[in-house]
Amino acid sequence: MHFTFKIYIIFFTCLFSLATEAQVTAKKEKKLIQFSGIVVTSDSLGHVPFASVMIKGTKKGAISDYFGFFSFVAEAGDVIEFSALGYKPASYLIPDSLKLSRYSWIQVLNTDTIYLSETVITPWPTIEQFKKTFVETKIPNDDMQRALKNLDLAEMKERAINLPMDGSMNYKNYIDKQVYKNYYNGQYMPNNLLNPFAWAQFIKAWKEGKFKQKK
Repeated sequence: MHFTFKIYIIFFTCLFSLATEAQVTAKKEKKLIQFSGIVVTSDSLGHVPFASVMIKGTKKGAISDYFGFFSFVAEAGDVIEFSALGYKPASYLIPDSLKLSRYSWIQVLNTDTIYLSETVITPWPTIEQFKKTFVETKIPNDDMQRALKNLDLAEMKERAINLPMDGSMNYKNYIDKQVYKNYYNGQYMPNNLLNPFAWAQFIKAWKEGKFKQKK
């Protein structure tokens, strides 16, 4: 009985050694591939930056750069998984019948809609505290008076008169002059020297003091 038990131990030991050696040999026979490519979108073929390109079942892989390019070492027969935020995941099986040690692939990802839960941001811990503070807050009288003064019609009219022209107004004035000049292209432009209405406007503006030099 003791001799038979030893025979069984030797047999299972040899069987385990043969199985382990077969696995190691099979693993060594797998061909290493320099797997490179680019990840693009399906609608416009634009590059997908910072996409995850990983070998299925492992933590090996790479992250595509800003232009969607990636490159890493894989084995023939590996399944490559592609994923990116806002796109549906995809996978690709590297053929095991490759003869070259380099392989390029263009992976197309379809856009995916992401629904986020509603988030309400308030400056107070609760909405009730915000309502209470908003209702009971007293506005300083000086701020109110300053606001009413700035919104006064006479004040706004005075500011509008003395407000210098900005870039858009200067551009419009220049375009109006060019249009007026092109309108009379090839002919004499009108002269207001003998125009009584122009003289009336000039005299009125002169009496109102519009030609006085501003300090």
